[in-house]
Amino acid sequence: MEEGGKLGGEQNNTLSVKDVFQDFKGRRAALIKALTTEVEEFFKQCDPEKENLCLFGLPNEQWEVNMPAEEVPPELPEPVLGINFARDGMQEKEWLSLVAVHSDAWLLSVAFFYAARFGFDKSDRKRLFNMINDLPTVYEVVTGATKKQQKEKSTVSNHRSNKSKPNSKKKAAESQGKFTKLLQKYEEEEEEEEEGLDEKEDEEVQGETLCGACGEKYAEDEFWICCDICEMWFHGKCVKITPARAEFIKQYKCPPCSNKRART
Repeated sequence: MEEGGKLGGEQNNTLSVKDVFQDFKGRRAALIKALTTEVEEFFKQCDPEKENLCLFGLPNEQWEVNMPAEEVPPELPEPVLGINFARDGMQEKEWLSLVAVHSDAWLLSVAFFYAARFGFDKSDRKRLFNMINDLPTVYEVVTGATKKQQKEKSTVSNHRSNKSKPNSKKKAAESQGKFTKLLQKYEEEEEEEEEGLDEKEDEEVQGETLCGACGEKYAEDEFWICCDICEMWFHGKCVKITPARAEFIKQYKCPPCSNKRART
């Protein structure tokens, strides 16, 4: 699937830390491009009507949205599946952040797949990790966390340089810090209240919900699952889904919706 996806050193069964790091940088640059400067095209390609899609970063700094490899096991670790299904179900900023986090995990898995495959020792693995760790993550770039960290470092540096200045400024800074903490505490309490209201509303809705299979009402001691297509709720026992199995289902389709898809 990945054109130019193999490293040049693979052909000779030799691969250095520098080779793997260059591969990491190329793939990372591609993913950052997809999630920032070329985000409109990326958004367009992640059509929720299509099958499970992945975001691939290639070593040549190009990216593509595509299906996972058909071969099992795949030649390289695969990116997270189904990013397109979540596109319209959450705010764009949150969706891009989620894709960025999974992209960081995928980049590390590819880099250390090569490290394991080509027998890097402890020293080489540590060197590779340190080189990778010196770069901001895709998530930090996409969310702007890198700029925030730089600003915080600058603030700390200025604070240290101003230690010798009059105590009045120190007291003002302490007051500001206390005010900030109080503000944060107030915001956290507001969020907790909102979450409590949301949970109460969910409970009220669930109390009025009927199972799409048996027609019985919701009960607190029973496991239920919602269809991501028709949004109807079902008893887990009615559709033969257990809580443990539900954890591994990224998009649940109830039997009626599955049958409709099969007929089409």
